[in-house]
Amino acid sequence: QLPDQQKMSESPLSWFKGVYLPPALHPLNKTLVNGDKWKDIDSTQEKRRSFLHDFCKKYNSRKKLQTNLVHLVSRIYVEDRHKVLYCEVPKAGCSNWKRVLMVLNGLATSAHNISHDDVHYGKHLRKLDSYDLKEIYTRLNLYTKFIFVRDPMERLVSAFRDKFEHPNSYYHPVFGKAIIKKYRHNADEEALKTGSGVKFKEFIQYLLDSRRPVGMDIHWEQITKLCYPCLINYDFIGKFETLEEDANYFLQLVGAPADLKFPKFKDRHSSDERTSVEVVRQYLKELSKEERQLTYNFYYLDYLMFNYTTP
Repeated sequence: QLPDQQKMSESPLSWFKGVYLPPALHPLNKTLVNGDKWKDIDSTQEKRRSFLHDFCKKYNSRKKLQTNLVHLVSRIYVEDRHKVLYCEVPKAGCSNWKRVLMVLNGLATSAHNISHDDVHYGKHLRKLDSYDLKEIYTRLNLYTKFIFVRDPMERLVSAFRDKFEHPNSYYHPVFGKAIIKKYRHNADEEALKTGSGVKFKEFIQYLLDSRRPVGMDIHWEQITKLCYPCLINYDFIGKFETLEEDANYFLQLVGAPADLKFPKFKDRHSSDERTSVEVVRQYLKELSKEERQLTYNFYYLDYLMFNYTTP
């Protein structure tokens, strides 16, 4: 808990200058980028930054800025050597990004020999909310802040497939049992006991329910609530759809070692087909027209902010 005088007053942390909108759209430092091969990616990057900045200036309301600062930065990972801050968006390349941050930080020599458990449970990387307020302020203002996003429906279906279609010792008993109990009529004892076999339609009923039997989870939470892109001025916006080229351009920007390339491998369930537009279409067929519309509405801001096409 922050002391009372440090909590947000009516004007959101007015002492916390340079972080809240409308911030200036600072030019990226491109002095470390070599060669012309990045020209197109750089041009796309500038368009994304301008688009998000203009969107936030247009739609941002100061009334919506009543957010505790420490909560605001709770998903942001810190890499001090190269002065970068990464806001984690699950199902948008985050496991491999954390591997890369570990290499940048000198915690590993290669991204390829870091296990999934080491990435997610190893506590090797610090988050921004573990610093004191002055240190948070300094890093937000001086470090290069980046985020990688993904088409909301693809991200949602990818999360469902990962957590509910494979054995999982957390998501089945915690989310699965609660979802089956509330949304499946005449559920059999085995399903109620294990929480396995949740159907996509049941998962969507849970997602859209204002009285969910179990809370939200970062794997399907809106990006706007994970990374607050209209409150934190991200310098670089990568997209999962162009992950490799965006990531390798970003590594050039921050002066990463020349031999460090973003890993191509799929973190888990590598034999599964990747969640593509066609795969998403098959899952959406299980929903009614109204459910599809409500799911889109749920991710409406993510679609708008990052200029994704309405499905």
